[in-house]
Amino acid sequence: MKLKRSRASRRGRIEIIPMIDVMFFLLATFMLASLAMQRLDAVRINLPSGRAQPLSMSEPLTISVNGNDEVSINRHLVRADQIEPEVKRLLRADGNVVIAADDHAGHGAVVQAMLAARRAGAEHFLIAVHRD
Repeated sequence: MKLKRSRASRRGRIEIIPMIDVMFFLLATFMLASLAMQRLDAVRINLPSGRAQPLSMSEPLTISVNGNDEVSINRHLVRADQIEPEVKRLLRADGNVVIAADDHAGHGAVVQAMLAARRAGAEHFLIAVHRD
């Protein structure tokens, strides 16, 4: 005579549908987070290549000179006579200014922007390069 068990044993089952939902949620979250990290309103500049230590500041004062010798301070286009007052207004206590000059920018425009920043109180200049 066979005795019947009081509880039928069942094998455990892994449900995959909730796992797929979680993976799609994580994928969408990381895609949106990576898009938020990009600077979409940045000035387009072809930086020279070189090896440099990473910058430890959060948001430094940046003077950009594009290939047409137009000067931008923190992504806002300024005229040559506006560089000094803008730098004076935006300069932090550390006195650091990042110079991001295009490969094809004129040497004179870059030097004039640096001299105006120096007159405004900038003490240290950091040159931005494209990392290899």
